[in-house]
Amino acid sequence: MVEERIYDLLEAKLAEPEFADCFFIELSLHPGNRLEVIIDADAGVTFDKCRLISRYLESHLDEKAWLGAEYTLEVSSPGISRPLKLWRQYPRNVGRNLEISLQDGSSYTGKLLEVKEDSLSLEETIKRKEGKRNITETVTREIPAAQIEKTIVKITF
Repeated sequence: MVEERIYDLLEAKLAEPEFADCFFIELSLHPGNRLEVIIDADAGVTFDKCRLISRYLESHLDEKAWLGAEYTLEVSSPGISRPLKLWRQYPRNVGRNLEISLQDGSSYTGKLLEVKEDSLSLEETIKRKEGKRNITETVTREIPAAQIEKTIVKITF
């Protein structure tokens, strides 16, 4: 299968010292031979790293003709709109606001304070009513990694 071959090429490339902080997120082959490769890095993906990986893949795709003569290759970082997929992506988002959906259907929105080996700390601002008064309080919630279904970074301006 073409995806497996490309994945093997990516593994080999990301094992090189220059790409030690990079990791693979997703590979999708879309209709019309459009190949989308999403990578990330502990310190963020640079345009230069995407370009180098793209050229590396292009050389193999052209030589082996796995996608034929006509194809489109896109190598990019996940971007802010995509959910976090790997635990390795969380530390880079400390200090940012996240929306976290849990497997039990509950969800929390707050600032990511800390990422531990198997959990994270999220600071939430909760508003509640006490009689006629509106009370706002800040709560720190510990969320186990195993319970997280989906996490989206919320953009604030």
